[in-house]
Amino acid sequence: MKIGVISDTHIPSAGPEPPIEVVTAFAGVDLILHAGHVNVASCIEWLERIAPVRSTESWVEGSGESWTRNVRVEVMELAGRTVGMVHELILHSLADDVLPGSIARYFPEDESWPDALAAIFGKPVDVVVFGYTHEAMVETHAGVLLVNPGSPSLVGQQVKLGTVAILEMGGHSAEARIVELGKL
Repeated sequence: MKIGVISDTHIPSAGPEPPIEVVTAFAGVDLILHAGHVNVASCIEWLERIAPVRSTESWVEGSGESWTRNVRVEVMELAGRTVGMVHELILHSLADDVLPGSIARYFPEDESWPDALAAIFGKPVDVVVFGYTHEAMVETHAGVLLVNPGSPSLVGQQVKLGTVAILEMGGHSAEARIVELGKL
């Protein structure tokens, strides 16, 4: 199964719709996961022209994205894997956002990584999709794949081409890669 992963589109503040390069990046995907900061329904509708979409809302209530199709925490069974998706991955044992390398450096050795994730998602997960930081990240910790696609259109708080991710799952494997939209 090939999945397009996107987050932090911030439509309309980052533009009227996601960058057109997203269409090329997501060519042939079976599903799109949007990990929050959708902001307006038209963004999801635009993405649905490519493939079906599942999305989460951010922690900001009343920002225009709290319509019924978004949920705060999404847990899905996809291609034989359990995928958990949230906008902001909040781990109480880390003092800051989950950024590239922060889990390896700062997650307490005496705590269980799988248990920390199960506390968020209500069950063990094989893959975690999240956003919020606008920093692309693909890492594996204790057998759990983490994917943050970054933002396709708001990089370093500037409106410019950014990143999305492709997640491929099948059998007993799950792999992800970051796609730089400016290189398409």
